[in-house]
Amino acid sequence: MAKPRSATLEANVTPTQAIRALRELCGSAGWEWKREEGSRVVDRMMIIMPIARVTKTFRIIVTSGTAEGLSLTAWEEVSGSSGGITQTEWIVPGHLTGGPFNHLLAAWCARHPNCPWRWSFGQRSVIGFLLPVWRRSRRQFSKFSINTSRSAWPPTVEWPPKAWPDSREEE
Repeated sequence: MAKPRSATLEANVTPTQAIRALRELCGSAGWEWKREEGSRVVDRMMIIMPIARVTKTFRIIVTSGTAEGLSLTAWEEVSGSSGGITQTEWIVPGHLTGGPFNHLLAAWCARHPNCPWRWSFGQRSVIGFLLPVWRRSRRQFSKFSINTSRSAWPPTVEWPPKAWPDSREEE
């Protein structure tokens, strides 16, 4: 059995929108899932020193189907004095790494009303205009074979896919 991988992406969606998009994908593919809520300690920078804060996390775990073992955890981090950036942490089982996860991530992005890797000038101004998040997020999505050019939004992705790897094939 292949080892699971994780990927953390910063996105311009709320944590609940991130979870809702994956829940809709699970429903249309016929996968069963469960939802969990929890908390996580994050650092918030105040002037020159970090202050530890607790933030609420939302998680969805696929419990059956061809994507069994996939999980998405989303939370919002406040890196500056106001505003927040949503962090999405994907735990990807071994049979989905590579092309299948890239296709799932593209379908997840297509479910959002706005582009997950692009922020408006107003959002940047509230959160912090000079943060490295703005370019880093776009590069991270590009690593997963998602076209991040301006003309590529909104994407058209076929979901559910016709051919999808089965987790039982690797056992």
